[in-house]
Amino acid sequence: MPTDRPDAAELIEAVSEFLATDVAPNLEGRTAFQLRIALNLLATIQRTLSDGAAMDAEEQSRLRELLRDSGNLEELNARLAEMIEAGELDGRNVEVLDHLRQTVKDKLRLANPRYMKPGDQN
Repeated sequence: MPTDRPDAAELIEAVSEFLATDVAPNLEGRTAFQLRIALNLLATIQRTLSDGAAMDAEEQSRLRELLRDSGNLEELNARLAEMIEAGELDGRNVEVLDHLRQTVKDKLRLANPRYMKPGDQN
């Protein structure tokens, strides 16, 4: 199925375009507002399909290096929280903050890139 056309991203794009060009002009008030929310959610899904797996892999790699540990992303994030709470990373604040900043930038890029300041795209 992954090689079939249209793929998931193309389907989302088609639905988004239809909603934005054919449906949105005919709506007003609460329904128009909810449609804008739906369009934003579709855009988030599209970005997640496109970039989410790579961002997760990069985060997991950063965590493995930072924590000098292995595990899946959920396990590593739990371990990071434990180590921060226990003060085990206090001498490595710059590394921890660099990781957290990159993680937040990635999450913002998925959720809504318009929240990013110019120059924060990477």
